[in-house]
Amino acid sequence: MTVPQRVGVHGGGRMGAGIAHAFLVAGAEVTVVETDESTAAAARERVATSLGRTQERGGLSEPVDVVAARLRVATDASAFAGCGLVVEAVPEDVPLKTRVLQAIEAAAPDAVVATNTSSLSIDGLAEGLSRPERFLGLHFFNPVPASGLVEIVVGSRTAADLVTEAQGWVEGLGKTAVTVTDSPGFASSRLGVATALEAMRMLEDGVASAADIDTAMTLGYRHPVGPLRTTDLVGLDVRLAIAEHLARELGPRFEPPQVLRDLVAAGHLGRKTGRGFYAW
Repeated sequence: MTVPQRVGVHGGGRMGAGIAHAFLVAGAEVTVVETDESTAAAARERVATSLGRTQERGGLSEPVDVVAARLRVATDASAFAGCGLVVEAVPEDVPLKTRVLQAIEAAAPDAVVATNTSSLSIDGLAEGLSRPERFLGLHFFNPVPASGLVEIVVGSRTAADLVTEAQGWVEGLGKTAVTVTDSPGFASSRLGVATALEAMRMLEDGVASAADIDTAMTLGYRHPVGPLRTTDLVGLDVRLAIAEHLARELGPRFEPPQVLRDLVAAGHLGRKTGRGFYAW
């Protein structure tokens, strides 16, 4: 299967850059849109660094400069004109995502529009769109270049043929798709957050250290990374926001533990700040 010839990504942070990387390696021309020249330049550098690492591991079938030449960065959604697919990859904020998705749809009226949200309602985000049948979730996982999974999230108005098409795109990226209906936390975030929150409660209760809790999962259950270290990689602020959303939607079993709230309040957000449940 193949990916669209021209792909857009709105947001060039860690996730957006990773999504751009994946489509570039698969042969697509990719346009990344950021808010200003500075963040656009940072997005370009992020993608270039990622491609260089893949080249060092022998993971490119073309010279790195050929792959990188297919990347364009811009500061306005109008650059998405002519794209067959545009993926929104901005922070998990409903008003922000709604504005970005509407701008994408206006700029690329013939494109499929996708959101990389890890927990927000597809139907809720679709309310602001004029073509909800051409909208769905493509939830990539961090780090995108190394992850083998994409969660396809199907809204109640998503066209059935689009789901089949999206499954083919994921295959074209060399990844595996799981397809879920729109529900709080989908499958991956709901399960991952539930495990992480229980690990945090165990830490609060003095059951074991963070390292030992994680080792129990990596060696006992063959998880590649334990739930607390994963939280550090994802970002404690991100995990807190998702947990609060799930608690509102699914009840108190997803209520964030105090240790998570305290660490976020102190600015200890995980690897990106140098400290979370671990020192980085």
